[in-house]
Amino acid sequence: MHKHNTTLGWDIGGAHLKAALVDADGTALQVIQVPCALWRGLDQLEKAIDVVSAKLDHMPDQHAVTMTGELADVFTDRNAGVAHISAVMIEHFAKENGREVRFYAGPSGLVSAREVSLYAAEIASANWLASATYMAMQVNQGLLVDIGSTTADFILLGDGKPQIRGYSDAERMQFEELVYSGVVRTPLMALADRVPFAGEWHTLAAEHFATTADVYRLTGDLNEAEDMAETADGTGKTPEESARRLARMIGRDLHDAPISAWIGLAYAFKQIQLNTLKNAAMRNFSRHLVDYRAPIIVAGAGDFLVRDMARQLKRKYLEASHMISAHNDETRSWAGVCLPAYAVAYLAAKNAT
Repeated sequence: MHKHNTTLGWDIGGAHLKAALVDADGTALQVIQVPCALWRGLDQLEKAIDVVSAKLDHMPDQHAVTMTGELADVFTDRNAGVAHISAVMIEHFAKENGREVRFYAGPSGLVSAREVSLYAAEIASANWLASATYMAMQVNQGLLVDIGSTTADFILLGDGKPQIRGYSDAERMQFEELVYSGVVRTPLMALADRVPFAGEWHTLAAEHFATTADVYRLTGDLNEAEDMAETADGTGKTPEESARRLARMIGRDLHDAPISAWIGLAYAFKQIQLNTLKNAAMRNFSRHLVDYRAPIIVAGAGDFLVRDMARQLKRKYLEASHMISAHNDETRSWAGVCLPAYAVAYLAAKNAT
């Protein structure tokens, strides 16, 4: 096989589509993220692909795909999701443009379009392993923590490879290598049963009134460019609208307290989420596979939470983006946010000989 000049890595999620274009040396040339409400149907993926394609500076020589979108409830099960998503990608690129499309199957590496059905279980939700495999090439030991809009990945790196206990989502959730807690889409009712407010503990409504994006808009942590999901009530994203949704979580209205009180409540939710994430990190570190000085490696849209977690755990941290070769600083930063897309592109580029 000839050496490809450019590779486009795709990370197909249930809420976002991420793409990273790299050259033959693995240098990031362009990174793009767009909304993709896959649970509404495959047409959402097709539209998102078109949006990404229109933004590309040029079409790549090959495509490498990883995914978590097979979990979307539009599919009957994971295998069906992998089959449908891969079929869209193959139809879009391999047939229309004659581009090679390969799919990341974890330990089995990149497989061809005709092998998808044979490796469906390995392809499903393997994007984290692409990130970990790439990062293990750069860092001998540490804990990679990639927090996105919906979930957080905790992957120990030691002796130049990922030191994982689980592979499937079920196994990873059991071992807290996958935690369903993100910085945009997570319903606040999933964080805790109660929160402190006005000197008392308040029970939370078991209702999808607000999400973590409301919290991080009020704390000022969330990058506006990464705030792509719809709000819980379908209204806007101003501080007042976010505060109104937070107030509903404890049975109150916005006018019941000054905005400073709702910002204080947002910080309480932030600390509650941090405590959950810290527990997962401590559990992973407690395996004693890495030195007590091993750093936490920061990635994802929730990088600010990873940094805060590292500080509270008295751990040094490294920015994943600093270990990525890129065309410019902005592209490098986005490659850290969209690490699986970059990682699968890098692995495919290096394998294309």
